[in-house]
Amino acid sequence: MSKPMTKTQLVAALAEAMGSDKKIAGTALDAVTQIITSEVANGGAVTLPGIGKIACRARPERLVRNPATGEQIKKPADRQVKMTIAKALKDSVNG
Repeated sequence: MSKPMTKTQLVAALAEAMGSDKKIAGTALDAVTQIITSEVANGGAVTLPGIGKIACRARPERLVRNPATGEQIKKPADRQVKMTIAKALKDSVNG
């Protein structure tokens, strides 16, 4: 497995695809990240066409086990970010 693409590499590839400089591409990437973060944090979902859907899910209060001591503790309800991968992306990766 190869190393994941870094933000610098992503910005450079985005700038090349957009035909602009890295500063504009970096600003665009930061804006998209900020929009997705605020929408998901407010309980919404964002669909990235061809990539997938990012959404926030509520998890109920539950019992969890401390692996070191074996003690069960109550974990309060929380929220978890989930991403569902689009079928188009799965199909392009699998052939």
